[in-house]
Amino acid sequence: MTVRENCDWFRAAVLGVPSVWLGLFVVAPFAVALTISLSYPVDARPPFAPGLTLDSYRLIANDSLYAEAYWNSVRIAAASSAICLLIGYPMAYAIARASATWRGVLLALVILPFWTSFLIRVYAWMALLRPTGLINAVLLWLGLVDEPLVLINNAFAVHLGIVYGYLPFMILPLYISLEKIDRSLIEAAVDLGAGPWRTFLSITLPLSLPGVIAGLLLVFIPAAGEFVIPDLLGGPDTPMIGRILWSEFFGNRDWPAAAAISVALVLLLVVPIGILQHMLVPADKSRARG
Repeated sequence: MTVRENCDWFRAAVLGVPSVWLGLFVVAPFAVALTISLSYPVDARPPFAPGLTLDSYRLIANDSLYAEAYWNSVRIAAASSAICLLIGYPMAYAIARASATWRGVLLALVILPFWTSFLIRVYAWMALLRPTGLINAVLLWLGLVDEPLVLINNAFAVHLGIVYGYLPFMILPLYISLEKIDRSLIEAAVDLGAGPWRTFLSITLPLSLPGVIAGLLLVFIPAAGEFVIPDLLGGPDTPMIGRILWSEFFGNRDWPAAAAISVALVLLLVVPIGILQHMLVPADKSRARG
């Protein structure tokens, strides 16, 4: 076997592993969900009968509840992603510019919340935000409010929970991009008379764009389908598609409708994902040229 054949075999093996993984855990489940969404709901086990019908898609298209849930999911996920970016970028920049000793400590603090259960952390926020919780108790004790604020079961609590839960997913890719930036480029810009903002906008931000886009994807995609946070911290004014899907699947036992909701959500997310991926490719090319 020649060296070229060995390289081709090795390349095929390396590419084959993620391809098999994607096929088993992404393509195959999506195909199963698509098949169920085209089936008929029945009172049996499993609660669907094989067929070829678009009734479930007509249901979610004609009911305003689903349209509102999809809109809320995309809106809240997009806003939370933007807030994570505004908070996470300065934190990632500070970590990337810290000394080697402090860098490890700061990164450990970023991932420290993952050492505890996500559900427990959400329950902790419920205890903090409720009318008799610590936050309202402190505000009342300081005399800043006359009565407890409504901090839970609303959109504010959902945004807060998502930002808290997914902020590390924004910081880590940003840190990787910022840490790789050659500091000599920034020093050269300063030597040429560029101010801090001009240096940031012309060098730091463009070179860190892959991390920005990766962070937005890592936050936006799971946040759009989030169930735990809206269910525990949200209220009736913040219906999100994760809660609706759970209700259809376990409450109404309408598996075809639940599958149609999940398929429609995937198709809905394809647009922003495609836009961000399109932005990421030119950013990677420009970085490679640099």
